[in-house]
Amino acid sequence: MIQNLNTILEISGEMHRHICPRQVLGARMGLLAGQTLGLELPRLDKRLLVLVETDGCFADGVSAATGCWLGRRTLRLMDYGKVAATFIDTRSSLAVRIAPHQNARANARALFPHLSKWSAYLEGYKVLPDEELLTVSAVNLNFSLEQLLSQAGARVTCEQCFEEILNQREVSQDGRVLCQSCAGESYWTGSKPL
Repeated sequence: MIQNLNTILEISGEMHRHICPRQVLGARMGLLAGQTLGLELPRLDKRLLVLVETDGCFADGVSAATGCWLGRRTLRLMDYGKVAATFIDTRSSLAVRIAPHQNARANARALFPHLSKWSAYLEGYKVLPDEELLTVSAVNLNFSLEQLLSQAGARVTCEQCFEEILNQREVSQDGRVLCQSCAGESYWTGSKPL
């Protein structure tokens, strides 16, 4: 089932109660990725993996276009603070990174000079040709795709905190199976029961 841009924006807009320029960028990137990789969208399987470089409305636009979601393990956040995404065909390992063209804003404003900046971006991003809105680059991944995808259903217990670890994310340290937090790779400190 191939969706058009308006249908995708309706799906994304339901989550935000509005449509914004970044949702349009995300949706357009997703559609272009499908064309570039030769994949029908939205995906109902796990053939497409998307690495978004920022969260928020943009990521929801990408998800609505591709069918890739955090909860399905087909979308990952690489928090670089950029409105860009890498789309990976997990069957062929082909990967393309799509980002806004450096002149995307100016191109949108030129189409709608009578509108406010925000409105010009919103409307312009909907109609600009792909080559004036987005850039596409073939990229090579700096990590193992197989390791990122991991083995479905794999689970072990941390030998220190006794919490369950899913998706082969455990660490072997001094002959012990540990979660990343207990191995010293935590994003938090001060775990005290309340």
